[in-house]
Amino acid sequence: MAADVDKTPAGEPKDDHDEDRATPSSRCARSRFKQFSSLFLIAAVPFIGFCIKYYQDIQLVKRHEAGLKALGADGLFFFSSLDIDHDLYLSPEEFKPIAEKLTGAAPPPEFEEEIPHDPNGETLTLHAKMQPLLLESMTKSKDGFLGVSHSSLSGLRFWKRPAILSSTFYARQFKVFLPPSGKSALGDTWWIIPSELNIFTGYLPNNRYHPPTPRGKEVLIHSMLSMFHPRPFVKSRFAPQGAVACIRAASDFYYDIVFRIHAEFQLNDVPDFPFWFTPGQFAGNIILSKDASHVREFHLYVPNDKSLNVDMEWLYGASESSNMEVDIGYLPQMELRAEGPSTPSVIYDEQGNMIDSRGEGGEPIQFMFEEIVWSAEMSREEASRHLEVTMYPFKKVPYLPFNEAFSRADTEKKLVHSILLWGALDDQSCSGRTLRETVLESSPVLALLNQSFISSWSLVKELEDLQGDKKNLDLSEKARLHLEKYTFPVEMTVALPNGTVVHHINANHFLDQTSMKPEEEEGPAISFSAGFEDPSTSTYIHFLQEGLEKARPYLES
Repeated sequence: MAADVDKTPAGEPKDDHDEDRATPSSRCARSRFKQFSSLFLIAAVPFIGFCIKYYQDIQLVKRHEAGLKALGADGLFFFSSLDIDHDLYLSPEEFKPIAEKLTGAAPPPEFEEEIPHDPNGETLTLHAKMQPLLLESMTKSKDGFLGVSHSSLSGLRFWKRPAILSSTFYARQFKVFLPPSGKSALGDTWWIIPSELNIFTGYLPNNRYHPPTPRGKEVLIHSMLSMFHPRPFVKSRFAPQGAVACIRAASDFYYDIVFRIHAEFQLNDVPDFPFWFTPGQFAGNIILSKDASHVREFHLYVPNDKSLNVDMEWLYGASESSNMEVDIGYLPQMELRAEGPSTPSVIYDEQGNMIDSRGEGGEPIQFMFEEIVWSAEMSREEASRHLEVTMYPFKKVPYLPFNEAFSRADTEKKLVHSILLWGALDDQSCSGRTLRETVLESSPVLALLNQSFISSWSLVKELEDLQGDKKNLDLSEKARLHLEKYTFPVEMTVALPNGTVVHHINANHFLDQTSMKPEEEEGPAISFSAGFEDPSTSTYIHFLQEGLEKARPYLES
């Protein structure tokens, strides 16, 4: 018993070894208490987090209800279009577009990358030209735009000319077009502005009016597109976004670089609902020195070689899920072109003395430029194809024009895999986005198409024109046979070299098939010998194989 008595004098600290002399039962109790405390804290953290999130969600719902009551559905929609972080509060930054509209004064944009200001550097003047979209080329024009509100098309109807006819840039700003390290060979492609979207990320919201602040390499492209319209979106809502470039030719001191940009414009402003104007692409080229101190040529334009080249989408309601109208039309001209090579404002001799200068608003200094001799080059068409394949991997399979496809198929004794649609398959005016971003770029489909088919895609309008061509009856008949099988929006066909369609499937029906669960399908499940796991790829492979099977009697006869 005496051994259990604590003989430490009062007021003196106990020895650190007293813990070691504690009884086993007390040590066990303390251990269980510590474990329980730790478990309680671990369990409490997510519970507290849940409570905070629950409280925030309740407050957000209350603010939403209050906003709906105060503003109505349409008013809340416009409020939400400014509320970038969706917290139902407008910060000064979010309110800025309204302040600029009310005051009529817009402060200079806050760019992440400063525009280089070199008083002795060269400058380049770009001129903008455009012809407005032909309203009669739109499908809605055929019934006099019946059911289309006047306010929906107000931004389109009043957009007749460029916002800025000419603008001057520093030559060194165009360094954004120079290739990165390791991309100096002909045909090498690189992303100037990378695409951040794919089939899994979906697309960006439609209910927006004002583009985000451009950053980095977006700054120059935003500035150039702003010459056409004050609200360009450098990154489009749909994939592939951004800008890609390729070296077409090279010399000791210069590059000729071709580029392709996917961007769009928001034509409407509050109180009208958003109207998106999406050119099929912005193509162009730039010839510049390898140190970006001099630009010899610059040209940016929307290609107008197709009968339809612009996609248009506009909302009819106050939310992202509201009804949306879609149409397509023809834009005759939209381009930027340099008036000449970039020139310095001051010229110095070898001793540093100024020998010529250009005053404020004066005429450019006159120069004689040497002819560039390219040491290596490729055709513009070949370089453009490199850009296409980079942006659209499905173009690894060549897609020939309608008439060429049947001629080639006859020569090679293959079938024609043809896609008929309203907008171009290989630009942003396309109505077959899902198709090209999934099955058409999958490796098994690419392999089968290369092996057994000649591929082609055609605009409905172009086949309608071919059908009416009495000078080429053979091609007219092939167009008629395909149009007979067409159903909006996209039709995929398998045809013989003589134009006979042996198999076809509509894109909507195809997507319905790939979205069905196995137990929902009628009849026995389809078996695929190749064992493809992706249902859309498997279904498209099956469609092509069925076409080959149905064509066999014709090919063997």
